Amino acid sequence: MSGTSVAALLVSHDGGRWLPTVIQGLRAQTRPVDRVLAVDTGSKDGSADLLEQAFGPDSVLRTSGATHFPAAVGLALERLSGEAAAPGGPVEWVWILHDDANPDPAALATLLAAAQEHPEADVLGPTLREWPSLRRLLEVGITISGTGRRETGLERGEFDQGQHSAVRRVLAVNTAGMLVRRRVLEELEGFDDQLPIFGNDLDFGWRAAAAGHTTLVVPEAVVFHAEAAHRGVRRTPLTGRHTHYQERRAALYTLLVNARGRALPFQVLRLGLGTLVRMVGFLLVRSVGEALDELAALVSLYSSPRRVLAARRERQGRQVADPAEVRALLAPPWLPYRHGLDFVSDLAAAATHQAADVAERRRAAAIERDPSSLAARRPVTDDDEEAFEDSGAVARFLTNPIAVLLSLFVLAAVLSAREAFGTVVGGGLSPVPDSAGAWWGLYLESWHPLGQGTAVPAPAYLLPLALVASVLGPGLSVSALLVLAVPGGVWGAWRFLRVVGRLVSHRGAPRWVLLWGATTYALVPITSGAWGDGRLGPVVAAVLLPWLAHAALGFADPSADRRWRAGWRTALLLALTTAFAPVAWLFGLAVGLVVVAAAFAIVPSAMRDRSTWGPPATAIAAVPVLLAPWWVPLLLHGAAAGLVLDIGRLPAPRVESLDLLTGRLGELGAPWWLGAILLAAAVLALVPRATRIPVLVCWVVALVAGALAAVLGNLTITLDATTTQPGVSFLVVVLQGAFVVAATLGGQGLLLGSAPRRPAGRSLVAAVAVLATVVPIGGLVWFGAGGHDRLADAEDTDIPAYMVQSSRTGDAHGILVVRGSVEDGLTYTVRRGDGVTLGEDEILDLDTAEAGFTELVTTLLSRPTPGVVSALAEEGIEYVVLPAPADGSVAAALDATPGLVQASAEERTTRAWQVARPLDQDAVDGPRSWVRIGLLVLQAVAIVVVAVLCAPSTRRGRR
Repeated sequence: MSGTSVAALLVSHDGGRWLPTVIQGLRAQTRPVDRVLAVDTGSKDGSADLLEQAFGPDSVLRTSGATHFPAAVGLALERLSGEAAAPGGPVEWVWILHDDANPDPAALATLLAAAQEHPEADVLGPTLREWPSLRRLLEVGITISGTGRRETGLERGEFDQGQHSAVRRVLAVNTAGMLVRRRVLEELEGFDDQLPIFGNDLDFGWRAAAAGHTTLVVPEAVVFHAEAAHRGVRRTPLTGRHTHYQERRAALYTLLVNARGRALPFQVLRLGLGTLVRMVGFLLVRSVGEALDELAALVSLYSSPRRVLAARRERQGRQVADPAEVRALLAPPWLPYRHGLDFVSDLAAAATHQAADVAERRRAAAIERDPSSLAARRPVTDDDEEAFEDSGAVARFLTNPIAVLLSLFVLAAVLSAREAFGTVVGGGLSPVPDSAGAWWGLYLESWHPLGQGTAVPAPAYLLPLALVASVLGPGLSVSALLVLAVPGGVWGAWRFLRVVGRLVSHRGAPRWVLLWGATTYALVPITSGAWGDGRLGPVVAAVLLPWLAHAALGFADPSADRRWRAGWRTALLLALTTAFAPVAWLFGLAVGLVVVAAAFAIVPSAMRDRSTWGPPATAIAAVPVLLAPWWVPLLLHGAAAGLVLDIGRLPAPRVESLDLLTGRLGELGAPWWLGAILLAAAVLALVPRATRIPVLVCWVVALVAGALAAVLGNLTITLDATTTQPGVSFLVVVLQGAFVVAATLGGQGLLLGSAPRRPAGRSLVAAVAVLATVVPIGGLVWFGAGGHDRLADAEDTDIPAYMVQSSRTGDAHGILVVRGSVEDGLTYTVRRGDGVTLGEDEILDLDTAEAGFTELVTTLLSRPTPGVVSALAEEGIEYVVLPAPADGSVAAALDATPGLVQASAEERTTRAWQVARPLDQDAVDGPRSWVRIGLLVLQAVAIVVVAVLCAPSTRRGRR
């Protein structure tokens, strides 16, 4: 092929220890290359100088150390495209080499001869032998298994004895020595940027095969490869110390983006379960780092489905080959199972051949001490390299004050939440049931055996709680929500504030300002008193609110498709927030109306586009559908008050105007002046001109929340169980969040202005910073001091234990508990099963007392008769209890009633009686509602549909 022009493309990074030999091998080719182009990615060992001395400055491209392998190849292709034709004609073939890959003198000639013999070949690769041993085989073509393992078809330690001599088709060949037609490389747009250093050869070969190109391995051509990055001999900023993570991530990515569409769900499940199995395997051999790398690689990809889907769409556009033809190039499906058996046998061999392992290690150490051995050739570590090695994750963390302070803040917050460790109850938080099954049953059933039976629906938040409790258990789930509330708030707030800061300025907000904003917001549920009172609603809503706000920012995206995705994403998050804070939907509706009205007034022409107002309208309208099993029955059963009440025990803390502005729930929470400082900071945030407009937007949101709170605060909801104010705790969180965002933007605007450049301005900035810092520090100190909460490990009960045990045997074994006195008034409750647990308390509060049973209890306490006692048994009442201090006149009347047998109690002043009549086992049974079943099915379908619509669309411009 004398008329064929070949350009050698050499990529180098700190390869000075191998480059002299590689350059010599390149020059010694029996068929010389027509053009050499080297790309050096920020070497610090003089590699670029070596290349320039060998090939000339015009043949070397110098780039930064952040340039990955695909980008380096892309830069070289751009250079080749812009150059005049080489002496041998336009470059037809590109020969890719690494700085640690030394070609045999006949390598290129052998590859070109095979290309001439097989004109259908577009990609050819040599045999790779280990360098420095020179005999051990590394690869003779490669493929990939269904679990992501790189398959070479070679035995471990196999030497090259000519046993692999036939030219054959393979899925891929290594990029070290790959000879590829330039047009094919350009057609496939080079290597995937998502594979910066490992796995790009397998992905490229798979893409080439799917596009109808042929890859051959030519065993007679040989390249000696040191595999410096894979073996950890060389670390780069791209690999760091976690080489295994990069390799595993590349393998998973290659499988997910190239797998057939029908097999993708199975592949996702298989790789997830396979990762767990591999982690166990690594832990068995005490390779904890590799086990964590496995998990990190899986999470990295599964948390970024859009990236995978985009890569799949790009590949599907080029697929022309028969899928069966490509599939034949993959490893056999049974191969991973054979590797599993090999692993088990390796463990057994390791246990019985420890002496041989020790001898092998000693032999390797002796070779390294031998100066004449190639294995002993290691570069002398200079100061720069030592500095690079020391700059690992720990060193970077310790030298980053923001990371250190943020970590200390999170640690202090978790320790301050010590009251929530373990089982938690008290304040507005009822006890949790014994198992997640109780929550599932409560949520799914249409009739609840509570009190005298009720069809009031279970609260919406039980669904996410039951899902989490299915893994962690009910007690740990609630504990985790409370303990992780501050870390979760920091994460969400930092992410949201960073995005908002970049909308104001391309540089974004300074990290010190972000630190203040994130920590201040994360403490809002603490300083408000919601956390200490066990109010899960505002605590969880405070964690979700930054993510909800971040999703709503997508309404301003220029792309219509992204605006619709933002609408569905906002709907899902708003529904989840509303489940824990019902007023959130009303607030979302109010804000949506204000924003749409303002948009109509400012840009009336844009609002004629359905994709402008449609996404926010969809986000609001979808919430009742997503929460249909809770929303609709509340309206049908006369319990609509639940749509505006806080979750948890009633009555909720009453919030006045001053409490609203300072972020406090009534008499709960930290000192009011902490909230006053934040309010003042939000007002002063209007001063900097650079950020005034976004700060005004924050104030608009705050005014909407304040107006809604004023309306709800003037209402009183009267229930049979209690009288309470509508739930405004969520609006307290929103107001404080708006103040935090406004103050953060104001701080960013202050630093962007001219004040920091003047001495007086710097003093002003310092004073503002000191005053603002008081808020998070004061809140954290107050939280850490403790003693302000109403949480406990268990709830004191005045019901005898044996009665509680009896009530757990069946719903018909109810306990009638009567409290108060004749003079002050008597009230009653009916306890069944485990007592009133989380979720059941709200059902009972919204339930309307049965008039007939109330009359029966009134008769029992005033004029008890044997007939009344029999009626109690028919109502499923086994015991009657008057907790201390029991009213003497009532107790005396019950003592004299036939059919009531005195029962023991732990306290003398507590009186109890057992109903000595047969109990009606069906006393609290109720009808099954097919409407409820239909609503549950509707909710399940709606959640799946909305979740799918949140993902990127498979077709552009479908709307």
